[in-house]
Amino acid sequence: MRNSSKILAGAFALAAVLAAPASFAQAQRAPTAKPQPQQAAPQQQQQPQDNKVGLKPSQPQWTKVCGKDEAAGKEICYTTRDFGQDANSPPVLALAVYDVKGDKTKIIRLLMPVGLLLEPGFRFSVDKSATVEGRYQICFPNGCFAESKVEIASINQLKKGKIMNVYVRNQVGNEVHFLIPLDGFGAAFDGKPIDPQELAKQQQALQEQLQKRAEEERKRLEAGGGAAPAPGTQK
Repeated sequence: MRNSSKILAGAFALAAVLAAPASFAQAQRAPTAKPQPQQAAPQQQQQPQDNKVGLKPSQPQWTKVCGKDEAAGKEICYTTRDFGQDANSPPVLALAVYDVKGDKTKIIRLLMPVGLLLEPGFRFSVDKSATVEGRYQICFPNGCFAESKVEIASINQLKKGKIMNVYVRNQVGNEVHFLIPLDGFGAAFDGKPIDPQELAKQQQALQEQLQKRAEEERKRLEAGGGAAPAPGTQK
């Protein structure tokens, strides 16, 4: 979340999976014949749509940033990483875990794509642990911030876990399941913060990488390659 205006450059690639309605199976109709009320055909149950979106890191490693809140007189650190659908795609989601020194509760904050229902908020779990609820805080044209205040036990799960599961609802109420890899989070959360100069270099490198990918995509479209299919679309 170090550069929130650029993190969701690829968020609209998820439009199909976030907004697409569930695919309903077409029930077979019996041929027109004499009705048989005692032998009614069993109703076909609707199967829930499984919209899983596996994510991969958009940066080589997690980044820990620390600073002092002059108003509160407290040191605040956050450990963050951006995620895309693959190593070569722009980020579509970001995770940051805030640690305010002296506070018992910690904050898990997500920068989410657009196209999601805000009212139910989101839920998350680590691996197969119990789910924890969170709420949206504010939205912008290219993404929404959502957060959950948690106890240290949830942070310990993140530090030891493999996958963070984030559950949201799309525009038609279907559940979307983001899978965020947690490898390296624990070491970064407990480690030393990044040097401000190194942080600036990383931000500049990310900016240049995004610009390069955008230029390559523009050239491909001009050459008649067409847009890549969005995740979750049916061929």
